[in-house]
Amino acid sequence: MSKKVLEVKNLTKYYGKVKGIENISFILEKGEIFGFIGPNGSGKSTTIRSIMNLLNKNSGQVFINGQEFKKNDIQIKAMIGYLPSEINLYDDMTVKEIFDYHQKFYNKDITKRRNELTSLLNLDENKKIEELSLGNLKKLGIVLSLMHNPKILILDEPTSGLDPIMQKVFFNLLKEEKKKGTTILYSTHILSEISKICDRVGIIKDGNLIKIEKIEEILDKNLTFIKITSNEKESIIKKLKIKEYLLEDNTIKFYNNLTHDDLIKKISKFKIDKIIIEEASLEDLFLHYYN
Repeated sequence: MSKKVLEVKNLTKYYGKVKGIENISFILEKGEIFGFIGPNGSGKSTTIRSIMNLLNKNSGQVFINGQEFKKNDIQIKAMIGYLPSEINLYDDMTVKEIFDYHQKFYNKDITKRRNELTSLLNLDENKKIEELSLGNLKKLGIVLSLMHNPKILILDEPTSGLDPIMQKVFFNLLKEEKKKGTTILYSTHILSEISKICDRVGIIKDGNLIKIEKIEEILDKNLTFIKITSNEKESIIKKLKIKEYLLEDNTIKFYNNLTHDDLIKKISKFKIDKIIIEEASLEDLFLHYYN
């Protein structure tokens, strides 16, 4: 039986009269990795900062294991590992001093996990924060978010600054966390990351959550991407009732959700100079939802 771990209900945040997010609602279950995707400025970080009570939201609620998460709830905060999109720490402190300081917030010994993560990510504890590259700063944030063995991980653009080798290490780390039952909210604008690790995906547009689906369901839609070159392009557009397409000379480019058999039958009476049928990628599918 699945267990509801994180529930977000109707989160709304306006910056004055400008909408940040509106009526954002979703539920995450134990051991789930939930991809939260959208381009920069779509409301991902506002949603996460509202969940974390780092912003004063206009309305809405957040529940952790059925208990409402309020601003000063220390017990719930101790269950969460949070990685912001930008890491801002005291520049004159060393990595070791930051870790030592962080450990004092927990009534348990987390030294072993700290050492495991530091070794895995190849992070030098003797370096000062101001000396760290963007990648090493992100690795520091990853350790801080994981070293206390959280039950919930909230990650905002977690791979920015990481090189491809370290990204692979990070993805394997998240898969291990999933096996342990950790629930993960993974926010990104990099679509290729989503199919690698996520179970479900929520798509946000202009501050509204427009779709939630399982990764398998998105990829199983058999949506195809068609390019047809023909002097009868206008008639083909009308016959197929294509509403959205790109037109370049005599070539039309469009998304098609007909079966290949139905598509061929409908265009068989037209003179076709060239046709290309490609399976839509995750990026293509995202654009399909986003248009």
